[in-house]
Amino acid sequence: MHAVPVPVEDVVGDGRWMSQHQRFLIQAKGREPEVVFIGDSIIQLMRFSSHYKSFLEPMHCLNFGIGSDQTQHVLWRIINGELDCVQPKVIVLEVGTNNHDHSADQVVGGIMEIVRVTQDKQPSAQLIVMGIPPRGEKPNPVREKIATINKDLLKKLSGTPNVTFINIEPSMFINEDGLISHKDMYDYLHMTDDGYKKFCEPLQEEIQNLSQNFIKVENISQDMQSINEVLASDTP
Repeated sequence: MHAVPVPVEDVVGDGRWMSQHQRFLIQAKGREPEVVFIGDSIIQLMRFSSHYKSFLEPMHCLNFGIGSDQTQHVLWRIINGELDCVQPKVIVLEVGTNNHDHSADQVVGGIMEIVRVTQDKQPSAQLIVMGIPPRGEKPNPVREKIATINKDLLKKLSGTPNVTFINIEPSMFINEDGLISHKDMYDYLHMTDDGYKKFCEPLQEEIQNLSQNFIKVENISQDMQSINEVLASDTP
């Protein structure tokens, strides 16, 4: 199921998940974002951080994060229209920490399928895949699984055209004593403002680099168009 697109089962009966998806579709039709973020609660809650508001939001962003989403849920959302009405320069993906019932290989497979579908939907966009941050105050098996997932993603995505993998080094959040501080992750999973600053800084730098490359390509294309127009006008 990790790589098979399925919507979240509405066990509560309030329709919240589908309501969020429908809202994203409406937002996509009404805006022209430069950057689209998509994923789980790590993406969803990032929009409330000061770093996001100060540095990422001005880049004309849309945030399509939904709490508790797993790979198969994000895959379903993408297949069902969330990237159909936008033409972003950059797409940022972060998902996988909620796939509790899936092995590391299965989670990697799910993320790779999302990458494939995203590139089919948006072949000219640059895709940034974020590594999964560590979780749990103390060392635990889930951290080891996450480390394996990130290592495998780094290997599989290396050299993939239009895809950048930003690895989340454990030392970014894990102290020398092996503990994660509540100052970085208030519940040892979701980040505080300080935690998001650490998470967003390499992401912001990469988005800016990619955006500069887009500007250069656009300028070259415009220059070539001008040259061709001049040459055409000089032709007898």
